[in-house]
Amino acid sequence: MWRKTPPCARRRIQRLLLGMIRLAPIITSIPTHTLVIEEMLKDVVRTKTYQNVIYKNSFLIKDKVVLDVGAGTGILSLFCAKAGAKHVYAVECSTMANMAQEIVKLNGFSDVITVLKGKIEEIELPVPHVDVIISEWMGYFLVYENMLNTVLYARDKWLVPDGLVLPDKASLYLTAIEDADYKEEKIEFWNNVYGFDMSCIRKQSIAEPLVDTVEQKQIVTNSQLLKTMDISKMGEVDTSFTAPFKLVAERDDYIHALVAYFDVSFTKCHKLMGFSTGPKSRATHWKQTVLYLEDVLSICQGEAVHGTMTVTPNKKNPRDVDITLKYSINGRHCQASRTQHYLMR
Repeated sequence: MWRKTPPCARRRIQRLLLGMIRLAPIITSIPTHTLVIEEMLKDVVRTKTYQNVIYKNSFLIKDKVVLDVGAGTGILSLFCAKAGAKHVYAVECSTMANMAQEIVKLNGFSDVITVLKGKIEEIELPVPHVDVIISEWMGYFLVYENMLNTVLYARDKWLVPDGLVLPDKASLYLTAIEDADYKEEKIEFWNNVYGFDMSCIRKQSIAEPLVDTVEQKQIVTNSQLLKTMDISKMGEVDTSFTAPFKLVAERDDYIHALVAYFDVSFTKCHKLMGFSTGPKSRATHWKQTVLYLEDVLSICQGEAVHGTMTVTPNKKNPRDVDITLKYSINGRHCQASRTQHYLMR
């Protein structure tokens, strides 16, 4: 069904559809979409990591009461039940909860898994506390869709002292890429559309981060850690932050965009486990987040782009993300300093 759809539009549609599933703890009336569910389950990096964490570290789950936040099809709940959980409460806000209930029954786990349809913030569990909270809450750019706050709410309300949150660490990184051809196709296109000036749309286009897969050969600089979130300890205020960065060129090249990606860790396993969504790792459905720059930066090996990135939930719609990027370079061939604002929606 994608063949007649241009790549940019295709990525936009996929992102919107994935958002429908991921917003389950926030919005109740959005229908599920089989294509999106299939894509997420077939994301081997995502799904197999959770499966391996649970099966290879069953001591974390066995005889424990587990809360699955944003359960979707119930796949994580099924993993936990098979690993010997005492009981699993699978909370799902969308209509997928009905399907999850049937899936649980089909696989013979009705006595172990209880599916609860509703928002985490509104439901009541049949138990006062849980031992483990598991969730696949990560959105594009890690924090898009604001599902992390739902996990933190569940943690503060139901998790026993010294209980486990899986995953418990997430880190956001930044790097820089050469991307002349695609920037020309996506951004500069609006300057001359069949002889007409549509640059007003260009301003909107460059302010919207692009979710896309970046090729490793495009990377020009090192990667810089922006923020590490400890899900077991952090507060809701920690989802907003300002972080400095220094990106050092590894070769002479041009920089057209900065690229953000994230890593996720399960640190309580017998051996550290997790995955990366970076351009040097196996592709995931999260891809990477590309922020195009107004300037084309000519950079020489060893020179650096300095700056800060500020990330906050959008005030009008907290599921969206406001990003403010301040950057500067003082190189042999390029001097530039600019502030750009982006809205991820």
